[in-house]
Amino acid sequence: MKEEQSLFAPIIRTSFLIMVLCGLAYPLAATGIAQVIMPEKADGSLIYNDKHEAIGSELIGQNFTDQKFFQGRVSSIENNGAGSGSNNYAPSNQDMINRTKDSIEAWKTANPDTPISEVPIDLVTNSGSGLDPHISPESASAQVSRISNITGIEQKRLEELIKEHTEGKELGLFGEERVNVLKLNLDLMKIMK
Repeated sequence: MKEEQSLFAPIIRTSFLIMVLCGLAYPLAATGIAQVIMPEKADGSLIYNDKHEAIGSELIGQNFTDQKFFQGRVSSIENNGAGSGSNNYAPSNQDMINRTKDSIEAWKTANPDTPISEVPIDLVTNSGSGLDPHISPESASAQVSRISNITGIEQKRLEELIKEHTEGKELGLFGEERVNVLKLNLDLMKIMK
């Protein structure tokens, strides 16, 4: 019994030391270093307006309900960063089928000039996190006709804007070309003024 008691003290000390190191010291050090090296990323890659008010993040999609703006991906969690993740439905799941049908119907209503057969899949489906702020350049281009009709901005100018906001593959190798919808819409707002 005395031998068992003598083992508890080092176990408790080691557990406490690991909790302090891993749960307090390491996160504080990592955050401090990140604040020095890349403060804008450490603070959440926030985007500010002219009044220096945070209006969004480069990393989290936003809902644009006004049809004069580019629309992002469908989000079953309403782009709420507190609850990342989407339902892991199989393609045969009835809820998934219904949600996709609803997205297609909403597309047809808002974009009668663009046939559904020309709509990239990322405009009618969730991303894995439900927070993706990007769409493909093709998805942005599919919305040009609608936005041009509503705003009166020439389609050519909208295509140029998309091209200006197209980000390449990571390190030139990984992922796909993409367009950040919030940044694109912020520049679209400048053109509309």
